[in-house]
Amino acid sequence: MSRPHPLAWAALALGLAFLYGPILLLVAYSFNASRLVTVWAGFSTRWYAGLLDNGPLVDSALVTLKVAFASASLATLLGTLAALALDGRRRFPGRPLLTGLVYAPMVMPEVITGLSLLLLFVGLGIPRGFWTIVVAHATFTLCFVAVVVQARLRLLDRALLDAAADLGAAPVTVFRTVTLPLIAPAVIAGFLLAFTLSMDDLVIASFVSGPGATTLPMRLYSQVRLGVTPEINAISTLLIGAVSLAVLGASVLTARGR
Repeated sequence: MSRPHPLAWAALALGLAFLYGPILLLVAYSFNASRLVTVWAGFSTRWYAGLLDNGPLVDSALVTLKVAFASASLATLLGTLAALALDGRRRFPGRPLLTGLVYAPMVMPEVITGLSLLLLFVGLGIPRGFWTIVVAHATFTLCFVAVVVQARLRLLDRALLDAAADLGAAPVTVFRTVTLPLIAPAVIAGFLLAFTLSMDDLVIASFVSGPGATTLPMRLYSQVRLGVTPEINAISTLLIGAVSLAVLGASVLTARGR
């Protein structure tokens, strides 16, 4: 087995530095004692402690967590049902069309998705706020849940389902006692992935949000336009940590499910 060429290692190192260098720099300066974000004045955690006194940031963080949990729960429910409906064993007219409709948000620009949902809410006379963000994020993330769960369904041992049915179990009982426990890792991974995508979203939330429903990415974006402050570095570091843990958890659960 041939060893990679040194140029390949150099290209890999440059690529990783380009991707993660700015993130590491942001994390490092979140511990800067100086208020000037470009001048290092020593190590300090004062800005993390100061986050508790920053009411708007704390409120936005709480809104983001509530939206992420609610939208991820809804997306997990709908995405799991969609994956079951699109299971390879089931053939029905319009299945390719339904598959395309379910997976369309994955490739559609977020600007188009946000604008479409905005027009929908305005047309229906629904006031924009917390629940419109929840619905929008669930619409955007359910396709990712469906992909993860459907991948697990393809590897499912159908003999177990057939055996439960032969023993007289009703379809609901088969799903509750056999199918759901077997696909549980994929369902949990889909929930964590949807939760992460909801916390990270800025574009769609900007279209469908209303008074009193400002998410943390929206708050950070509006403040960064006026200048980066150490509090922004600190809250961004916490957000990076939360998203990284969620993605890592989703990856571990998906690997175990496989």
